[in-house]
Amino acid sequence: MPQLAAPLERHALFRTHDLDEARARVAAVFCPHRLDRIGTGVLDARQHHLPGERLSLNYIQYGAKTLIAPGELERFYLVQIPLSGGAMISHGADRYYSSPEVAAVLNPHQPTTMIWAEGTRQVLIQIDRQAMQDHLSAQLGAPALRPLTFSGGFDLRSGAGAALRRLVLFLVAEADAGRSPIGAGLMGRAVEASLLSGLLEAHRHDHAAHLGRRRAAPRPRHLRLAEGYIAAHLDQPLTVEAIAAEAGISPRALQLAFRQHRGTTPLGFWRDMRLAHAHADLVAGAGSVTEVALRWGFAHFGRFAEMYRARFGLCPRDTLRAARGEGYQD
Repeated sequence: MPQLAAPLERHALFRTHDLDEARARVAAVFCPHRLDRIGTGVLDARQHHLPGERLSLNYIQYGAKTLIAPGELERFYLVQIPLSGGAMISHGADRYYSSPEVAAVLNPHQPTTMIWAEGTRQVLIQIDRQAMQDHLSAQLGAPALRPLTFSGGFDLRSGAGAALRRLVLFLVAEADAGRSPIGAGLMGRAVEASLLSGLLEAHRHDHAAHLGRRRAAPRPRHLRLAEGYIAAHLDQPLTVEAIAAEAGISPRALQLAFRQHRGTTPLGFWRDMRLAHAHADLVAGAGSVTEVALRWGFAHFGRFAEMYRARFGLCPRDTLRAARGEGYQD
């Protein structure tokens, strides 16, 4: 079968199997950084780059598992939206895993180290630091006197995060169709402003309280009760019937509420919360893989590893090794 085109392929900068060339070519657009292949995968690096006035759209892959350590980016913010695979992010005081469900945002004034899993493909938005600060000031109606600082990753599955992802992928599709969606002209500037506003709305940052963001609609009472009961019994066996009884509704009504408001089932929500807690413990190095699995109610270790890899893009063992800074080799 013919190979599908990669995003932004009309704007390809390079494709190489040479690590030194990949490091130099990416640095020419972003900044000097450490780039090492780890594990046994084959390096297949490429970057596509569409520049605008205040930001650029990029596509990057390395093929192999890679360690990337740019330190402080200094000149720009960087939004990373994984299309496949994922990356372990160490950024300032934050430690988290970025996946097709969770975007990463890197501040220019905090040091960064990342491990991209084998097969990771990402669309990235490089945003000029001063342009982001000026846009924030415009939204505040007064000068922003301290650097804008984002924290952690943000959810791409719902709300403003999902809307921002759709906008970015639409702009990529426009570029792939031969149109110029960003840059000079009233429309290009308006699109760039929409991306900056979308990021301010989608992600946690230290100026959010001053932007007058509207609060999300409250959850129905029975859903709050169900989620509270699940959160209090994460490490215990649960049934839909038991959760529904605590929430005061029928099992069918409970299933419909979770589908409508959470896009999953009650037991799927319970499983995802346990996986998230297990992931946080592994990132923090809080025990062995076996200890963490048992702590959160996963007695079948093979099944736990399978679900974990499907959710986070790498196995529990590799997460723990990355957290401890040891044994990155496959």
